[in-house]
Amino acid sequence: MGTKSWWSRTDSGLLEAALGLAALLVGVFGVLLPALGVVGLIDPVDTREIEAETTTRVPGTVTDAVAGHGMTLTGTHRADLVFVGPDLGQRLLLALPEIIGGLSLLLILALLLKVARTLRDGDVFVPMNARRLSVIGLTVLVQAVIAPALLAITTEMLVSGTPVADQIPFSATFTGEYVLLSFLILALGEVFRRGTRLRADTEGLV
Repeated sequence: MGTKSWWSRTDSGLLEAALGLAALLVGVFGVLLPALGVVGLIDPVDTREIEAETTTRVPGTVTDAVAGHGMTLTGTHRADLVFVGPDLGQRLLLALPEIIGGLSLLLILALLLKVARTLRDGDVFVPMNARRLSVIGLTVLVQAVIAPALLAITTEMLVSGTPVADQIPFSATFTGEYVLLSFLILALGEVFRRGTRLRADTEGLV
């Protein structure tokens, strides 16, 4: 006597709808709107949160000089670097980390959606899902390294040659959480791969 699966086609539909909605929101707010801001069709991203060299407010003389470059810097240790009327290059540098992050998240959601669709038949241990999980894990790992580096590089390019450059050190903060998450996803992909292989071997003996 077989056992009834607790997962139904309705559950699969709801999961796919949730992932599809998440992908739509990321595509609109994480990629499309920042890209439209870069080309000037809507208000662009004009602020970058940075870590200043000192914990005190930037002196007025420096602030005035920065304002002459169409920029303002306000805050203490964590400050907001605001661009007044940024040009195309500045808009691109300001939006690039968000756009790259949005595209990475879109890829992950698209692959998760494909994995979710295999639940319709109640069988997720298929070879393609193992590959998809491996790609997701690698994407998370690459993004964990690229995101902080890209933020630091674009910030350096934005302030290079301006009076505020000495106030903003070149720094990238890497966190281990996403690296750990990527290894867990890669391990899960290996579990799927071995499960698929074991099932194939078992079916070959029948």
